[in-house]
Amino acid sequence: MLLVYGSTFSRDDRITGLGAMYIVDDIGGLLKISILLMSSLSFAYARQYLREQNLWRGEFFVLGLAAVLGMLVMVSGYHMLVLYLGLELLALAMYALVAMQRHNTRATEAAVKYFVLGAMASGLVLYGMSMLYGISGTLHINDLRAYLQAQPGLHTNILFLFALTFMVVGIAFKLGVVPFHMWLPDVYQGAPTAVALFLSSAPKIAALALLIRLLGQGLEAGQSGWAQMLMVLGLLSVVLGHLVAIAQTSLKRMFAYSTIANMGFMLLGVISNTADGYGSAVFYVIIYALMTAGGFAVLILLGSRSVDPDALDSLRGLNERSPWFAFIMLLLLLSMAGIPPTAGFYAKLAIINVVIGQGDGFAALVMVVMSVIGAFYYLRAVKWMYFDKPEDTAPVTAALDFRILLSMNGLAMVVLGIFPGELMSLCANAVTASKLIGSSL
Repeated sequence: MLLVYGSTFSRDDRITGLGAMYIVDDIGGLLKISILLMSSLSFAYARQYLREQNLWRGEFFVLGLAAVLGMLVMVSGYHMLVLYLGLELLALAMYALVAMQRHNTRATEAAVKYFVLGAMASGLVLYGMSMLYGISGTLHINDLRAYLQAQPGLHTNILFLFALTFMVVGIAFKLGVVPFHMWLPDVYQGAPTAVALFLSSAPKIAALALLIRLLGQGLEAGQSGWAQMLMVLGLLSVVLGHLVAIAQTSLKRMFAYSTIANMGFMLLGVISNTADGYGSAVFYVIIYALMTAGGFAVLILLGSRSVDPDALDSLRGLNERSPWFAFIMLLLLLSMAGIPPTAGFYAKLAIINVVIGQGDGFAALVMVVMSVIGAFYYLRAVKWMYFDKPEDTAPVTAALDFRILLSMNGLAMVVLGIFPGELMSLCANAVTASKLIGSSL
C-alpha cells in the first residue's frame, strides 16, 4: 500500500474518481503514508502487549485494519457521504477495540462512554451535513464550495450557521477538544494500552484530513465563522489540557490531557486557512503521532503479564532498570514538552509563527505561556526516571524488533528536531501542490 501511495505522490495534480467522490492529491498521499506508517508502528508495538495480556487474537488486527481503511477513506473523500462513511468505519472499529478486554469492567465502561458520546458526535456531523444539503442541493465538496462562493451573503444565513455549528461540534467531539473532551481521559485509561496507543496516533492524522476536506475546502467561504469557533476551542484546549495534566497521577490520563492540548495547537494552525497554516498543522500532527506512540510504547514495556501499569510511579528509577529506555523516554518527553532541539519544539514554533502571522498576538502569548507551564509535568516525569529509586528493580526487557523500533522512534525526535526542514518542506509542498486554497477542480 505504501508503494501504491508513493507512486501517486508529488504528481502536482489532482485525480478524482467515482463521480468526483474520491480524490487523489499530494496532501492526501502524504497523510495516507503517515497513517499507514503510524498504524504499522502501532501494530508492531502492540504485539508484545497482546501476548502478555492474553489478547493475542485475530480480531485486534482485523478491527485495526478496518479502522485504517476508514482513515484512508476519510483522507481521500471528496463527498460528504464518503467522508461520513469513512468516519463511521473508523469509529465502529475503535468502539470494538476499546471493549476488547470484555472481562475488564474499566474497559467496558470506557467503551460504553466512547460509544454513546461518539454516536452523538456522529449524529451532529450527519445533521450538519443534511442541513448543508438542504441549503446547497449537493453533497459534493467541490460543488458545495462553488455554491457557497457564488452566494457571498450565505455565511450569515441562520440555517448555514446551524449546520456549521453542528459539524464543528461533532468534529470537536471526535478530536476530544475542550469542552467536548469528557470521554477522552476515561477511554485512554480504560482501554488496553495497545488500543490507546493506536487510538492516540493515526486517527488524529485522519481527523486533520477531515477538517481540511470539510471545512478548509467545502466550507472555505464560511471560514470567518468556523475559524472563530476553532480559535475558542483551540485556546480552551491548550489551557485546560496543560493545567489539568499537572494534577494527574495516571500516565494514560496525563497523555490524554496532553492530547487535548496538542489537538488545540493543531486547530490553531488550521484556522488561518492558508498554505502555511495547513502545512504547519500537518507537520504538527505527524510529530505528535510519533511522540505519543513512543510514549505509550514505553508504557507497554513497563507492564508485565499480570499488570497493566498506569501510575506515574511506574516511571520511578527507570534509569536504574534500563538506562537506554530511560534515555529514549527522555527524548520523547522533551519533545512533548517542546524543548529544543527536539521535533516537538519546531512543531509548536511553526504553529505559533502561523498564529503571529495572522496578527493574533494574544493567542500566541497564551500558547507560549501554556507550553512553559505544560513542560512541568513532562519534566517531573524525567525527574522521577533519573533521580528517584525504582519500586520494581527487575530489568526492563523487550524483543529485538521492539527495541529497534522504539529506539528509532525516540531518536527520530532528535533527528527531526535538528533537521526539520525536509519534513516541513514536504508538508508545505504537498499543501501547495494540492491547491487547497481558493481552487476548485
